[in-house]
Amino acid sequence: MKTKLTFITTVAAAAALVLGGCKKSGDSGGAGGGQQGATIQVKGSDTMVNLAQAWAEEYKKVEPTASVEVAGGGSGVGIAALIKGTIDIANASRNMKASEIEQTKKNTGKDAKEIIVGFDALAVYVHKDNPLNEITVEQLGELYKEGGAITKWSQLGLKIPGCDSDEIVRVSRQSSSGTYEFFREHVLGNKDFKLGSRDMNGSKEVVELVSTTPCAIGYSGMGYNMPGVKMLKVAAKTGATSYPPSVENTLNKNYPIARSLQVYTLGEPQGAIKKYIDWTLSDAGQKIVESSGYVPIPAAARTK
Repeated sequence: MKTKLTFITTVAAAAALVLGGCKKSGDSGGAGGGQQGATIQVKGSDTMVNLAQAWAEEYKKVEPTASVEVAGGGSGVGIAALIKGTIDIANASRNMKASEIEQTKKNTGKDAKEIIVGFDALAVYVHKDNPLNEITVEQLGELYKEGGAITKWSQLGLKIPGCDSDEIVRVSRQSSSGTYEFFREHVLGNKDFKLGSRDMNGSKEVVELVSTTPCAIGYSGMGYNMPGVKMLKVAAKTGATSYPPSVENTLNKNYPIARSLQVYTLGEPQGAIKKYIDWTLSDAGQKIVESSGYVPIPAAARTK
């Protein structure tokens, strides 16, 4: 009898270990429960991935027992994972669509909670030797949208050094990108993109390609500025004043294609997830937003 009882006790203990190891971060023993050693799963926007990684590294110094695991893939990828309930935080450089919010509620039983964590001026990049210094939103639309009339640099009155073909090489993002969606809505007026662009998987890759391609133009977050390119001033319409992407021009809304950067959680964040998000909105977290090349939220406007 003693041997049989010992066997049953051993099996029960093993089963408890297996079941305990299957908890997600949002379960009572994980990040959502505020336990030590919490792992917070973050996925989404490639625009925000460098910022998110910088946050994660610095937060480890603040909360050594917490682990923030960051993955990119695009805003759409992060939002899809949130809808399935497989991550704690979705990073997004666009707002969730009504259909996505509805699907989140249907799948998880929880509402998607949006928290703005910073701002970004969506910059327009050209090669450093390109003589173009400014462009209008209308011209960008004619460059990128299906049926758009602008296909050559000479149509803008330009001769580009090193660009013998005169053809404009349009560099864009893949369709799962929040940057792609934002540009489509705010620059193309929700029209389709013209076929033939070079669609890159990441924000950094857009700028890198433009830096090595004299004929190219591309759009990406201003935090990805690098040697070999320049950011154009952008005017809201023909005849209007053009403004460069900057912190000041984003906050005062002079730059016409600025946007918010946000995170989404399932319901109101709790426990370790709330503690982490609150930290990103603190002075320390917002300094990292600025040092990453983005626009911090003014202290008076931050919400906890």
